[in-house]
Amino acid sequence: MAKFELISSFKPSGDQPQAIEKLTLSIKSGNRYQTLLGVTGSGKTFTMAKIIENLQLPTLIMTHNKTLAAQLYSEFKGFFPKNHVEYFISYYDYYQPEAYLPRQDLFIEKDSSINDELERLRLSATASLLEFDDVIVVASVSANYGLGNPSEYRKMVQKLEIGHEIDQKTLLYRLVEMGYKRNDKFFDRGDFRVNGDVIDIYPAYSEEEAIRVEFFGDEIESIYYFDTLTNKKLKDVNSITIYAANQFIVGQNRLAQAIKSIEKELEERLEFFKKENRLLEYQRLKQRTEFDLEMLETTGTCKGIENYARHLTGKKPGETPYSLLDYFQEKGDFLLIVDESHVSLPQFRGMYAGDRSRKEVLVEYGFRLPSALDNRPLKFEEFINKAPHYLFVSATPAETEIKLSSVIAEQIIRPTGLLDPIVELYPSKYQVESLYDEIKKEIEKENRVLVTTLTKKMAEELTKYYADLGLKVRYMHSEIDAIERNQLIRGLRLGEFDVLIGINLLREGLDLPEVSMVAILDADKEGFLRSETSLIQTMGRAARNVNGRVLMFADNIDEKIVVDDENILENLKDKITKSMYNAIKTTIYRRKKQKAYNKEHGIIPKTVKRKLDENLKIEDLDFLYEKKKKMEKLPPQEKEKIIKELRRLMHEAAKKLEFEEAARLRDEIEKIKGL
Repeated sequence: MAKFELISSFKPSGDQPQAIEKLTLSIKSGNRYQTLLGVTGSGKTFTMAKIIENLQLPTLIMTHNKTLAAQLYSEFKGFFPKNHVEYFISYYDYYQPEAYLPRQDLFIEKDSSINDELERLRLSATASLLEFDDVIVVASVSANYGLGNPSEYRKMVQKLEIGHEIDQKTLLYRLVEMGYKRNDKFFDRGDFRVNGDVIDIYPAYSEEEAIRVEFFGDEIESIYYFDTLTNKKLKDVNSITIYAANQFIVGQNRLAQAIKSIEKELEERLEFFKKENRLLEYQRLKQRTEFDLEMLETTGTCKGIENYARHLTGKKPGETPYSLLDYFQEKGDFLLIVDESHVSLPQFRGMYAGDRSRKEVLVEYGFRLPSALDNRPLKFEEFINKAPHYLFVSATPAETEIKLSSVIAEQIIRPTGLLDPIVELYPSKYQVESLYDEIKKEIEKENRVLVTTLTKKMAEELTKYYADLGLKVRYMHSEIDAIERNQLIRGLRLGEFDVLIGINLLREGLDLPEVSMVAILDADKEGFLRSETSLIQTMGRAARNVNGRVLMFADNIDEKIVVDDENILENLKDKITKSMYNAIKTTIYRRKKQKAYNKEHGIIPKTVKRKLDENLKIEDLDFLYEKKKKMEKLPPQEKEKIIKELRRLMHEAAKKLEFEEAARLRDEIEKIKGL
């Protein structure tokens, strides 16, 4: 059995050693739930990697969005180069699920663009889980969605070994059954081709290597990998295992049973519509389902095959569907890490209800059989009880994680020595004027400022007001497109302007070391944007700068107060919200602990230095952004050049696993086409 081997120049420091030991012991002693409370910059990813190495367990790492998943995948590939680190997210660049709007009598067809590379990576993940023990899979919420039966998928393999005899025609039929297509002209993933006694197979989960099997009669004479581009021989092997081209592929017996089961359900549902005299729904369901059945019988698959998952997997109505977690369960003991758990767990919780409400309408109006409801994400109760060991990771763990966890390990020391920002309270009565004065001070020091408001309208009006006063200021909200959003962040870092105003977009994901001050307007308006978690995350935007400070504006504050110790905070307890109190208390505690560590180890905090292009993915779109402003006046040939360049960048982004960026670039292409 291959072992997890962590390769890194880092050594555990600060809080890392005690956190690693505490969490490792907790999991080894059989505890199911534990939490790592780690602040930004404390090295949480390295701690996670050390825990994996200590436990030697197959590990699934889940997070709430693709961008974070891609970052984690890249980091863990670097930490475990000798092991199997896989990536499992939705394989769509673009996905519009089918839906029906009864009031408008409008049916929206499923529209999607499948990313071949993502599909390959998903298949690579499931194949690795069946073949190896040293597997780490980094996944998004996609891991909670229905997947084929792992036992059935395991059966759909073909083992080939030198010296064994197998009729060539039998092998070709088997490959077709496994979802592969014969293609002698354009050889691509999921294809096979035949040339005399030579069969080439391009596994659906392989990156650039295909397999060549040479026969002498019916005996396998040689097996080797070759480069699909150059046709160059890479390495000989004595045996090979080929996995199916789709996780929903099933054997002929299982498929025949599924078709019978679908036909029976269709008959019952049509009878229901007939009794209710709903002839439109009757005809609609009959036509759609019979077409799907015909495709299943002839090709073994159909468009929207996932809607028949319950029949294909043999599950009962309402039973928990198979998911990626079942592939891990087949391995026995494993670890499930939920990164950014304060956001990820609520998202996992909300997935089921949203999916079901859409499908119930489709079933009610005859677009799908009732069994389509069983093609669903896991309910939260199913997810949270699926793995033997959970590790929740967050700078601000929520009540769910804290209540569940037997052990909570703190990791709040930053090896860089940087402290959490100082918090200053101001009266909200004159918040706009007070903030202006403080912004001017930061600009004089050549620093940058982030300002968070509660509404889009306020962000826009405040931007206009400050601009009229001579400040270089911009605003950012959800309606601003990808190119302009990245342009704004880049402009702030370059000093093209000094102040960026926004709403919750400034809460997570912006890592800007040039920002020395974060201002939170109406900090005492309790709610989602001013909750304890949101406030801590927002304040963290100033934690990359050695001079970081946070300004909070509240109604019950009469004068400026610097809150830098517990006594001052206690005197303010009745004047600020519970969320503000807890957030500031957390910050004071972290500052105190970091200061003690710095003193003990002689560390002088320094602002994080980060290259300009490290966080910004499409800086090379500057010229495109400028042209976009004049796009309508450009001649068609010029537009075509820009589309071509955008398409190239989109493919580059996809190759680098920056799939959200690729999707945004695709949207820009569509906008230009629509002009």
